[in-house]
Amino acid sequence: MNILDALLGTTNVAFFYMILMWVLFNSLRLSQRNNNLHFKHKPTFFASITVLFNGVMSVMNVASVFYDYSYTTNGVIGYNSVSLSLTWVLATLVSYYSMKKILGESKRFPLVLILWWVFAFIIDIISLSLKLVKISESMNLVDVVSLPVLLLLCINAVPNVCTREQSEIEQRLLEEEFESSTLGGENDKEAFTRASIWSLLTFTWLNPIFETGRVQKLRHVHVPYIPHCETAAIASSMLEESIHKQKVKGGSLAKAIILPIWKSLAFNAVLAGVNTIASYIGPLLISNFVSFLLSNNDNSSNQYGLIIATILFLSKTVESVTQRQWYFGAQRIGIRVRAGLTSQVYSKSLMVNCGGPTDGNVTNLINVDIERVGDFFNYIHGLWLIPLQTILALAILCINLGWIPSLAAFFVTTLVMVCNTPLATMQKGFNSKIMDATDARMKMTSETMKNMRILKLHSWELTFMQKLLQLRDTEMNWVLKYFHASSAVATLFWTTPTLVSVITFGACILVKTELTAPTVLSALATFRILQEPIYNMPELISMITQTKLSVHRIHKLIQVEDQNQSSNRHAFESSTISIEIKPAEYAWEANDHTTTKRSTITITITKPFMINKGQKVAVCGSVGSGKSSLLLSMLGEIPLVSGEAAQVYGTRSYVPQSPWIQSGTVRENILFGKKMDKFLYENVLDGCALQQDIKIWSPCGDLTDVEERGINLSGGQKQRIQLARAVYNDSDIYFLDDPFSAVDAHTGSHLFKECLLKLLSDKTVVYATHQMEFLEAADVILVMKDGQIVESGSYRDLIACPNSKLVQLMMAHNETLKQIPSQEDNDSVSCGSRPNPKILIKTPEENIQKITMDGKKTREEEAMNGRVKWSVYSTFVTLAYKGALVPIILLCQVLFQAMQMGSSYWISWATEQRGRVNNGRLIGIFALLSGGSSIFMLGRTVLMTIVSTETARHLYHGMTKSVFRAPISFFDNTPSSRILSRSSTDQTRADTDIPYRLAGLVFALIQLFCVIVLMSQAAWQVLLLFFVVFSISIWYQAYYTTTARELARMVGIQKTPILHHFTESIAGATTIRCFNQEKIFLTKAMSLIDDYSRVAFHNCATMEWLSVRINFLFNLVFYFVLVILVSLPKSSTNPSLAGLIATYGLSLNVLQAWVIWNLCNVENKMISIERILQFSNIPSEAPIVIEDCRPAPEWPSEGKIELHNLHIQYNPAAPMVLKGVTCVFQGHNKIGIVGRTGSGKSTLVHALFRVVEPIEGRIMIDGLNISKIGLHDLRSRLGIIPQEPTLFLGTVRTNLDPLEEQTDEQLWEVLRKCHLAEIVNQDPRLLDAPVAENGENWSVGQRQLVCLARLLLKKRRILVLDEATASIDTETDSLIQKTIREETSGCTVITVAHRIPTVIDNDMVLVLNEGRILEYDNPARLLRDQSSSFSKLVSEFSRRSSQFQS
Repeated sequence: MNILDALLGTTNVAFFYMILMWVLFNSLRLSQRNNNLHFKHKPTFFASITVLFNGVMSVMNVASVFYDYSYTTNGVIGYNSVSLSLTWVLATLVSYYSMKKILGESKRFPLVLILWWVFAFIIDIISLSLKLVKISESMNLVDVVSLPVLLLLCINAVPNVCTREQSEIEQRLLEEEFESSTLGGENDKEAFTRASIWSLLTFTWLNPIFETGRVQKLRHVHVPYIPHCETAAIASSMLEESIHKQKVKGGSLAKAIILPIWKSLAFNAVLAGVNTIASYIGPLLISNFVSFLLSNNDNSSNQYGLIIATILFLSKTVESVTQRQWYFGAQRIGIRVRAGLTSQVYSKSLMVNCGGPTDGNVTNLINVDIERVGDFFNYIHGLWLIPLQTILALAILCINLGWIPSLAAFFVTTLVMVCNTPLATMQKGFNSKIMDATDARMKMTSETMKNMRILKLHSWELTFMQKLLQLRDTEMNWVLKYFHASSAVATLFWTTPTLVSVITFGACILVKTELTAPTVLSALATFRILQEPIYNMPELISMITQTKLSVHRIHKLIQVEDQNQSSNRHAFESSTISIEIKPAEYAWEANDHTTTKRSTITITITKPFMINKGQKVAVCGSVGSGKSSLLLSMLGEIPLVSGEAAQVYGTRSYVPQSPWIQSGTVRENILFGKKMDKFLYENVLDGCALQQDIKIWSPCGDLTDVEERGINLSGGQKQRIQLARAVYNDSDIYFLDDPFSAVDAHTGSHLFKECLLKLLSDKTVVYATHQMEFLEAADVILVMKDGQIVESGSYRDLIACPNSKLVQLMMAHNETLKQIPSQEDNDSVSCGSRPNPKILIKTPEENIQKITMDGKKTREEEAMNGRVKWSVYSTFVTLAYKGALVPIILLCQVLFQAMQMGSSYWISWATEQRGRVNNGRLIGIFALLSGGSSIFMLGRTVLMTIVSTETARHLYHGMTKSVFRAPISFFDNTPSSRILSRSSTDQTRADTDIPYRLAGLVFALIQLFCVIVLMSQAAWQVLLLFFVVFSISIWYQAYYTTTARELARMVGIQKTPILHHFTESIAGATTIRCFNQEKIFLTKAMSLIDDYSRVAFHNCATMEWLSVRINFLFNLVFYFVLVILVSLPKSSTNPSLAGLIATYGLSLNVLQAWVIWNLCNVENKMISIERILQFSNIPSEAPIVIEDCRPAPEWPSEGKIELHNLHIQYNPAAPMVLKGVTCVFQGHNKIGIVGRTGSGKSTLVHALFRVVEPIEGRIMIDGLNISKIGLHDLRSRLGIIPQEPTLFLGTVRTNLDPLEEQTDEQLWEVLRKCHLAEIVNQDPRLLDAPVAENGENWSVGQRQLVCLARLLLKKRRILVLDEATASIDTETDSLIQKTIREETSGCTVITVAHRIPTVIDNDMVLVLNEGRILEYDNPARLLRDQSSSFSKLVSEFSRRSSQFQS
């Protein structure tokens, strides 16, 4: 009968695990589905009856078990009875689950349940039959009642019994209900604030978001809001108030950060204290428990042991709950502090002047410094917890071992902490060096990514990539040193318990303190806990120093005094004065030569003068004379050195010389936060010549999406959009910095007449210009030279003085006009040249939101779906030495763990009986085993350092090379912030975090496996218990991961818009301040911060949700193991082994929490590797070099260019830009390309350099198809001055000759030819004079001259000048054109220009309109044809300029 009982029991257990495995697999299946719910069937009443009958069977069988235990004589329960009861309970739960989740899709209950019901029915029939045959056996009531119930349950094998088809109406209503429920209601949005205490303790308030994440891919709209007190607005206002209070008291930023959150910190401190005390109850009571196990009285009651086990279980439960609340509270504080600091940094960045932070600085402040300050609150309580933990540990040692061994332990602990201190100091120093190296790398990365087009046109990308990789190598050298220091700390951490235990037990032997198994095991448990404060001390010191450095860096920005703009923002007064300029001196600060303007560029006002309302004031002068600086001084953007600041009365609008365009739509850029006034909007579009562009941008029109920095717009389009933004603002005073330089003659004339003279007729306008033809209309002209106003007055007064500077400028202008043949007055204009009549914007209002949302979706970063693929893990693990060192590292960990356990078992066994081994052998073998484990630990840490460094190097090199080889279209469609986030945040994680997280997970799993094997030695049934717990844990993990994975991805994605908004705002800070839009931009920034915070908040909470549940399960396992140890007969257990099991069981929940935490973190962090690898596989442009088709060294010798049926399209969805262009540029000729803005001039240049490949047609240079050769061979043989002049961070020398191929004499020669030698000589450092990021310490005109100098240095046969002198005055332009003619006499020169004199003397002129050739002929012949487009263009320019002839 016992055999039959065992057989049936085993079958029941088999069904139990089959049902459990079905639950797990079904949960995984549901979690991996993308919301493909089908409401086809509806459960019938019989399905409910089925669940009820399962419940009846469960109750009857459980009651039968209790009855047998209570009323049988021996109190022994049959194996079959227990397994049967457990299986029926599980079957009941699964049947209910199936009715709710499965029957909506399937026609019946799961097959495994049906098989169980049939099996139980057959067994019940056989049992009843046998009992009927044997009359002597009494009938069992449960068997009798079960028969009809099981018969009904077996009917479920028939399909369609439990379900019926849904009607179409029911199905549609259910789908609508589901859709509405997944979007979450108000209750879900306030789930945290409305949660009960129990819900807060167990994190059940997160259940709705988990349910949403289970049935569909989680999106940002599904994530509830954060508590109101943690929003960026509240956090920022409280921090700002605190900073103000500390300024008054003379306090620090650190105190200002602490003050608003002290209550939360205090509550967190209480949780940390309770957690610490609870964690030490285990080591305190373990000696009592082991003593109980060692007692030889077999008849003694188990009550004492059960009480200890229960206390240990409760203490572990309290420890787990408080730890979860403590950690979550620290994360909440960190999120709040980050939100406040980020808002303050952004607000301050908008307030400071042009010497404010750069893009690279802000990226590091947000990604590194503010992040670190937020993380510090995870460590802050260590300041008092470490001493408390040390005191508690020594007190337990004192109770068990006495004072002298405790003092020895204290001495060794102190010594280890002291040894850790220099290591922490080294880590601090290395970390500081890493931050500096990262700053330098990120600054160059930021600049390089923004100017990748320029680098590729010059074929410099490989050179700049090598420079970037050199900076990376410097950074990695410091990272390697940091790793070595960290390896020493890790080795010390893991060997500390060994060292302390050897010294302590040695002291016990010296003072003849008796070592018993209970005291030894209690001491070992204490040493293991003492490990934490020893390790945390140097980490805390390191974190304090790093945080102090970060706070200092943040404080440097926050403490900067705001721009003093009160004098520039007086309310509009009733007087006739708009601007009052008083004697003063303005100078750019020169404290930091790498980021600010040069101190030699100053504005000196010697005489006061007034600008009245409605006046038009023109500012002119040569390149670098201070025109832009004068406008900025009026705006209050340049620091005042002496005198009184300029007073501006009224609202202002500003148009900078370098266009600043936001990401968004064209309409959003023009409205700039103001409400739509259709009448004004139409007039502005017409006045700014944007109607034709809107027609080209169809079907979206002005809702066309604008990419980062307006890279998908031409220079003229960007200039006119920002001019439209200023005009639509309807301000009192306008400051326009060279607004006509980037547009053609017809468009410039239209802008001047329709916009400046008509739309702004009653406004005060101050405009800087190089176009002399626009001066006479001005009421006042200011002539600048060397930063001073040398002349001022009306045009007639100044032109009447023959020696005036204006006359010199006009003479140069007249010289250029003489090059243009006289034209008869012709009012007609060329097709497509003059702006079209008004095109009414009639986009239906209902379509506006859709188009805008579509545009936003295209700008959103693409996120990967589902789990992080195993290929990502395998790639990451095998990057270093193809994974050869990984098995060796794992072997070191296994041997370390085995020797650790072996040493513990040895000393436990040796002290179990007095005199079993002598003291020398006891300590000797213990020290030998412990020392061996330390050696393996050292090997593991050293190998981990090697693998981590090599892996980080491969990851960065792979991503960098892929990005640098990407086509220009990739940079056009990818905001630089996405690349920067991968190069900073993701790469930092890959460098120092992820390798140790992944390794820590594997190491913790090895430890956990060893502990489980150890526990199974007491009773093999423990393995079954662990199997059940692991099964439930895997189910929880799968349920958790579907939501947590998407939240982790959103954390990375939501950080990018913040960086993008910050860098974009800093670039346009002057415009934002001038338009008084700081509040709007700050509100948007706070909204983006809140979007990030809500994701980060719930990402942290979900991890605690999982941990609190898994913690409880493993605490329960530990309790069951203790109960088993208590219940087993003393004679059947090894006391030493049982004590060791109990000792290691104390750390089971910590170990399990470490496994779960690492498991969750690894997948979340591995998303960074996924993102890096995503950018490591970018489709590259054409090969750099094609060995089989390399041109001759002297190619191109003639410079003949043939265009055959050229069709160009930037992407398949975009319109065709060039449409069948066919022409020949003869060698040694000068070809001018003219046409309206957006006609395809720059695209033709891009096609020549293969920035964009032709859809159809080809380009031949000297008979060679350029599509057949490598890009480096092509681009390095051509020369270009791009449309937007760009300088790089460095020196004058590195900007002129990045490849370091020229001598100083050659550099000075070209500087003289480009009229830059005098400017460079002003700085004593000469060629080594610093150039700021983006060339901010040079004017736009000077930057164009530097670009020209680069071109002349290259000495190429084919040169392209893409509006090379647009921002240069006429006098300098004439000299430059003369230089170009002299230096390029034997070259083919293609000139894209808006100035007619620039191309009038060319051999050929190509006129483009809407991507097609209108005319291509000699300029003289075109001028003779009065109907030609070029003739009309020249006529317009002549007519516009003739009025200035004296």
